Amino acid sequence: MKRGEKLAEAAKDELQKAVTRVIELMGDDPKRDGLKRTPKRVAEAWEFLTKGYGQEPKQVLNSALFDSDSDDMVIVKDIDFYSMCEHHMLPFFGKVHIAYLPSGKIIGLSKLPRLVDIFARRLQVQERMTTEIAKTVQDLLGARGVGVVIEAQHLCMMMRGVEKQNSYALTSAMMGRFRKDGRTRGEFLDLIRHGRISV
Repeated sequence: MKRGEKLAEAAKDELQKAVTRVIELMGDDPKRDGLKRTPKRVAEAWEFLTKGYGQEPKQVLNSALFDSDSDDMVIVKDIDFYSMCEHHMLPFFGKVHIAYLPSGKIIGLSKLPRLVDIFARRLQVQERMTTEIAKTVQDLLGARGVGVVIEAQHLCMMMRGVEKQNSYALTSAMMGRFRKDGRTRGEFLDLIRHGRISV
């Protein structure tokens, strides 16, 4: 579904009605004090949590592409994200690590976290989100290689089902040199394993 960054008023009204009905179906009274404004709050929260549907990665990132002679690995690690699992509509959250090998173009470093948010602010699965981020960086930059690793905890595993509070999921997408060259991939994985360099 494509939509503008903001939900239309009619869509927000429909969402509020749906939340009201869910409250009723759960056996509570949507008219009681604590719940009177809940449908409106939930509609506003979901508008924010799904704003990625109204954002186009190329439009956000194209203004921050720069010519460069550098061919050394660029890494932005520990990018915090929050997303919603499309299977249970419960949050999953964690960190994204992105690396690329430039081929004549680099991207403004602050844009990579913005790219993560575009894909995280949709109903998602971690595996697809990992690949979407990697493909977008590859397509926009024509990089010689791209690596993306996501580590996340999923409330659908922690709050329900197996109820394992300390487990997390790790996914990766490797393209170009990161897929073909074990040394390049190993350097990336080694660098994201270590903490920040103190200066």
